[in-house]
Amino acid sequence: MGLPPQPAISESQWRRSYITVIRRNWELLPFEQLTRLLDWSAEELAFTLREDDFLWAKLGQRKPQLEPLVYHEPTVEQSQRASEIAATVRRHFPKGVGLAKSSLFGFVEDLSSPTETSGPRPSAFEPRYCYSYFATYGDPLLDEFLDPYPDGLLDRLAAAGVTGVWLQAVLYKLSPFPWDPSLSEGWEKRLEGLRRLTNRAAEHGIDVYLYLNEPRSMPLSFFERYPEFKGVTEGDFATMCSSQPGVLEYLTEAVHRVAEAAPSLAGFFTISASENLTSCWSHYQGASCERCAARGPAETIAEVNAAMAEGAWAARPDIRFICWDWGWAHEWAPDLIARLPDGVWLQGVSEWSLPIERGGIQSAVGEYSISSVGPGPRAARHWEAARSRGLHTIAKIQAGATWELSAVPYIPAVRLVAQHATNLRNAGVDGLMLGWTLGGYPSPNLEVVAEIGAMDQPDPNAALRAVAERRYGASHAETVVRAWGAFSDAFAEFPYHVGTVYSGPQQQGPANHLFLEPTGRAATMVGFPYDDLNAWCAIYPHDIWTSQMEKVAQGFEDGCALLRAEVVRAAGDPVYAKALADELSVAEAARLHFASSANQARFIMARDSADLEPALRAQTLAAIAEREIQAARELHQLQVADSRIGFEATNQYYYVPIDLVEKVLVCESIIDRLSR
Repeated sequence: MGLPPQPAISESQWRRSYITVIRRNWELLPFEQLTRLLDWSAEELAFTLREDDFLWAKLGQRKPQLEPLVYHEPTVEQSQRASEIAATVRRHFPKGVGLAKSSLFGFVEDLSSPTETSGPRPSAFEPRYCYSYFATYGDPLLDEFLDPYPDGLLDRLAAAGVTGVWLQAVLYKLSPFPWDPSLSEGWEKRLEGLRRLTNRAAEHGIDVYLYLNEPRSMPLSFFERYPEFKGVTEGDFATMCSSQPGVLEYLTEAVHRVAEAAPSLAGFFTISASENLTSCWSHYQGASCERCAARGPAETIAEVNAAMAEGAWAARPDIRFICWDWGWAHEWAPDLIARLPDGVWLQGVSEWSLPIERGGIQSAVGEYSISSVGPGPRAARHWEAARSRGLHTIAKIQAGATWELSAVPYIPAVRLVAQHATNLRNAGVDGLMLGWTLGGYPSPNLEVVAEIGAMDQPDPNAALRAVAERRYGASHAETVVRAWGAFSDAFAEFPYHVGTVYSGPQQQGPANHLFLEPTGRAATMVGFPYDDLNAWCAIYPHDIWTSQMEKVAQGFEDGCALLRAEVVRAAGDPVYAKALADELSVAEAARLHFASSANQARFIMARDSADLEPALRAQTLAAIAEREIQAARELHQLQVADSRIGFEATNQYYYVPIDLVEKVLVCESIIDRLSR
C-alpha cells in the first residue's frame, strides 16, 4: 500500500501516545483488543477514560460494538487494490510518508534539553502560572519516566516570564481514602514525586500549584456499604455529600497531608462547579439532595473550599489557596464570594460574558478565547466583589492557544494577547493563570504578557517590538510584528461560539475526512467532528460561519506571505533563520486548519443542497476534494518536519502523518466516485 517499514517506537513515544492510540483505534478495535494493544487492564483503561480530561466525552461517550480484528491472507483482488493505493500514495508523496526530519514527540527532547536563559523579570502580575506543554494528564506524579516539567522546560518557561506551573491532583491518590484504601495505592510515591518536583522547580524560580476538584464522586456500589454519604446521583456515580459529617474533615486532612509533605508547594486552585461531579451542587442538582437543598449552592460550595483551605493553611499559613469561579452560576456568585474564607484568592475567566459580533451575529463569550479580548463584565463584577472583601484577584486567560485552535503550540495572534494583558493591567488584577491544559508552550505569546507586566506604562506596540527583536533579531522584527498584526486582525473574525470551539473541525483540520454521504454522527468534544455542520456552526448560519472561517484563513495567508519572504531573506542568518522558520511553521499549520474547516463546510453545504443540479454538485464537490488533497499534503510536509504540529497535551496527537495520507486517499476515492 505504499507504506514504509514500521519505524522503531521508543519507550517515551509509546508511553506518551496512549490517547492517540485509543482515539485512532476507537472505531476499529473492540474493547478487549484495545486493552491488549495498550497492554493495560480493563480497570486502567476505565480510569483513563474517566479521569484523563474527559476522554470518554471526547470519544462520544459510547464505544462501538465491534467484531475482533482478524488477519486473513489477501485475495488477488485485494492485493491488486493495495497496489493501486500504493501508486496513489507514491504519486502524492514522492518523498515518502514517514517522519523524515522530526519524530513524533521530538519536541519533548528539544524542550527538555539544557539551555542558558534568564529567569522572569519583576512584574505587576504575580503569580503567572501555566500548564506543561506535554504533561500526561491523568497520573503524572507516579511515573518518573514521564516528567511533566523537565529542567529545560522550566528554564524556558521562566525565560518566557512564567513564575508557576500546575498539575492535576486527585486527593484519594495523594492521601489515604479512609473508606476504601485500595483507591489510594501508591499515594506515598506520588507525594514523594510531588516533593521532588516542587523542590526542583523552585531551583528554577518556578512555583508549583495543584488543581483540586473535590470531593470526587464514587460509584454507586460504594454507597451500598456507606449509604449515609450518598448525595446526588449522576449515571453510575453519586456524590460524597459534603453536608454529611466526615466528608469535609476528610478534605481538610487530605489537603493538609499533601501540603505538609511538599513544603515547596506554592498553593492549590479549585474548581468547585462543573468538571467532575463533586459536591451536590457541583452539577447544579443540589436541590435533589435532602441535606444540601435547603443550604443552597453558595453555602455548600464555599464550605467545601473553606475545608480544603483550612487543611492547606494548617500545614503552612503562607500557602496560596485560589478559588476559581469556573462553573459558578451567575446568580450564585455574589453570595458565594461573600462566604469564602478570608485569605483566599479569587480567580475568574477574563473574557467570559464579553459581548462580541462576528459576521453580523451577536453573542457573548462563554468559554476560553484569544479572538475576544477581555476582560468581560462577569469577571469585572466578581473581581470587584472579591476586592471589597480584601481578597486578591487572578485573571484566567489563554495566552498561548485555545480550543479555537489547539493543534498548534500557540496561536500567533500576538497583538490580541498583548492588548488583553494591557487591559488586565488597567483592570488591576493581581495575578494571571496563563492557560488551562493548552497553551503552555514557551511562546512569543507568553513573552508578550510578561513584557506588558514588566512595563511601567503598558504599551502593546512596544511590547510586540521588544519580543520580536529578542526572538528574531532587530532586522527581522518589523516584518514579524506586521505578520502578528495580520494574524490578529484575521483571528478577530473567528466565528466564536462554545459549540464551535468544542465541536468544530478546526482541531483535526485537513485530517478530518470528507463524507460523500451524511454520516448522521454527532460531533464529539474536540474529538471526532464527523460532518456535523449544525454543531460546528452553532448559532451561525452555515454561510456566515464558513465565510468567517475563510476570512481567518485569508488573513493567516497574508501573514504567512510576510513570514515566507522573511524566511528567505534570513536564509544565511545563523542566529535567527531557524526561529523564523519555526514561527512560519506554526502559522502555516494554523492557516491550513482554518482553510480546511471552511472547505469541509462548503463540501457539506454543496453535498446537501437541493438547489444544485447533479453535474454542478459533482463538479463542486470534486473541486473541494482537490483543495483538501493539497491541504493534507501541505500539512503532512509541515508535520514531518515539525513534531509540534497536531499535538496538544490532553489530546496528544490529533493526527499523525499517515492520517493525512489517508485523507488524500479518501479524497481521491470521492473524486473517482463523482466522475462516474
